[in-house]
Amino acid sequence: MNIPDSKKALRASLIAERLNLPDRLERAEALQRVMRIWLVGRPDTVIGAYWPIKGEFDPLPALHRWKEDGELLDEPQRRRIGLPVVDKVHRTLRFHAWYPGCPMEEDAYGIPKPKETEVLVPTLLFVPCVGYGPGGYRLGYGGGFYDRTLAALQPRPFTVGLGFTQGFLDDLEPEAHDVPLEAILNDNGVVWPV
Repeated sequence: MNIPDSKKALRASLIAERLNLPDRLERAEALQRVMRIWLVGRPDTVIGAYWPIKGEFDPLPALHRWKEDGELLDEPQRRRIGLPVVDKVHRTLRFHAWYPGCPMEEDAYGIPKPKETEVLVPTLLFVPCVGYGPGGYRLGYGGGFYDRTLAALQPRPFTVGLGFTQGFLDDLEPEAHDVPLEAILNDNGVVWPV
């Protein structure tokens, strides 16, 4: 089996496992706590994230709490959350302001995105992981959107992968074009750097 076919099969297997985790809600609660603690003391004021699909961990409750914490610190307008909007021409992502209750619409892939909110440039970007391995490498969905986006964003944001422990692959082999994440968090804590 060639690399693309084997990765496609691996992705399908990991997504099915994730969707069928009997304790996914407990794992999600644990990762919410890990994420909230990890964010304490971070200097970032604009964080990019994602709308969860296919059983992914939902980072938005922890990020909303982070934004509320900023309001307690008298920083109500400084802390912003952005969700991706696909740029079909360049096959990259732009991040638009998101807040609970903001107008949403579906993108070309059926994923909700903020409707007509301002474009933000995140200094920290939370990225979903289908799988992840040693060295901070991530297995995504195979579309290359995050790779192209990170190559285009200047300055490049600090990148943090989010996933459940079930997605760890001790033998994940990065390809030549793969760029490692700066950190990976799972429901047990910080996985990378170790």
